[in-house]
Amino acid sequence: MSTDVDNNSSVASSVWIGRRAFLIGAVGLLAVPGQALAQGTKRTFKLEERFLPQRIVSPYDYPAGTIVVVPRDKYLYLVTGDGRARRYGIGVGKAGLAFTGSALIGRKAKWPSWRPTDNMIRRDPKKYARYAGGVPGGPNNPLGSRALYLYRNGRDTLYRIHGTNEPWTIGKAVSNGCIRMVNEHVQDLYERVPVGAQVVVI
Repeated sequence: MSTDVDNNSSVASSVWIGRRAFLIGAVGLLAVPGQALAQGTKRTFKLEERFLPQRIVSPYDYPAGTIVVVPRDKYLYLVTGDGRARRYGIGVGKAGLAFTGSALIGRKAKWPSWRPTDNMIRRDPKKYARYAGGVPGGPNNPLGSRALYLYRNGRDTLYRIHGTNEPWTIGKAVSNGCIRMVNEHVQDLYERVPVGAQVVVI
């Protein structure tokens, strides 16, 4: 499989993240080598090059505009046509492992609000009960800067492709959530796909 890393994507391999970075930069990520700032705490990480957005030969034969999510490989593909696709690295939560099959993007949101599911609250009330009323959109919100909501037969599946305020979890299995992406990467995907786009999870 041939890969050509986008020139502007290589800068995203190391980032500062957090309230100060969001307010200063007005973007999800700022390129500062080797550091991440999340909820006021410095955390060093470096995103592996294979998880940066890349134009590749598509391994899947779907129509252009289809999103293909492969949780076991920690990749999301946007099929672009002519045998090519744009590949992104993802982190996969338990909900992401439980969902398979086809859906449509029913809606999109910038800086979405978030509420833990009832199951999350029951499983770990000490951690999640205080958020039962919801968390407004912003840099400390677990859904990050963008969210794509998946629907089947006109109904919300509760499955999301979204950003994250924990970018070091990309490429990993994470405890909660659906499919998470680096904020800068999900912003790129958000601008490339319309409401109604098909999503296939395999």
